[in-house]
Amino acid sequence: MHVTASPAIWYAARASGVAAYVVLSLVVCLGLTLGGKAQSRRWPRFSVEDIHRFGGLLVGSLIGIHILAIAADSFLPFSLTQLLVPFTSTYRPLWTGLGIAAAEILVALAITNHYRRRLPYRFWRSAHYLNFAVWGLASMHGLMAGTDRGTAWLAILYGVSVASVLMLLVWRFGGSRRAPRIASTGAVALVALPLLILGPLRHSSPLWNAAHVNESLTGSVIRNGTQTQQIVSFVGRSARPQKLLVRADLLVAPGTLEKTSLQLEYLPSGDVCRGQVTNVGGEDFSGTCRLANGEHRRIQASWVSNAAGTGVVGQISLSD
Repeated sequence: MHVTASPAIWYAARASGVAAYVVLSLVVCLGLTLGGKAQSRRWPRFSVEDIHRFGGLLVGSLIGIHILAIAADSFLPFSLTQLLVPFTSTYRPLWTGLGIAAAEILVALAITNHYRRRLPYRFWRSAHYLNFAVWGLASMHGLMAGTDRGTAWLAILYGVSVASVLMLLVWRFGGSRRAPRIASTGAVALVALPLLILGPLRHSSPLWNAAHVNESLTGSVIRNGTQTQQIVSFVGRSARPQKLLVRADLLVAPGTLEKTSLQLEYLPSGDVCRGQVTNVGGEDFSGTCRLANGEHRRIQASWVSNAAGTGVVGQISLSD
């Protein structure tokens, strides 16, 4: 399903997901004010309804961008089934599945809104309350599956969003003594949620251009040429803690290494570390490379043929 590892696609997937959650929270807040005391204020109700409707369309558009960007990106490849069927993903299946379920409920609600005039009002009204379920599922999805959820700015954003929705829920359904309940609910959510995100629920952001790697390596060795001179290419990849694409090209003659090149590509940033192989053995090589920002990496790779004889498996280590 994935077609590219462009950092622009990766940024689009992350930004659209965060933007969709912010707009969804605003839409839920507007919906709560529409059904509460806002009706007795001097607010032009039709304008609030139009904003509410436009916000729903914007949420759907942002979610569409989020899904398409994830489908196109190869950093976390998802199949079509994993994008459509909740809890089938290999990446955080529970929390990713909640996000898929939220998106599908939102589609169902959009259909009921489209046919609102043809449906019994009580049915439409009951279905409309599922927007709270969509918001709740989206909140858990972002908190537990989002790759940026360990950052302070996003923790604060989640705290403000959750506090706003909970305060309006208390304002509308809280009964007597609303004021102290609203204040306490908002204060707890605004303070406790960011502390939880940055504390017990903290999730480290993806490594970008990691300087220290010691992980498994899979790939293939290709040899072309004659006994006196041949080109040997090693192409491989490592998946953890960060995706790496490795290519080493060697021009070799008996007992000597005439020319080499070494390229290491980091994903999802797309940055390339270029250099040379400094030493090569029968089933290993070492080398150095340099990133565009001037940082250096020392690379050591070794491998053995796999059982099927169709490729190699081994180990790669990086140090700065």
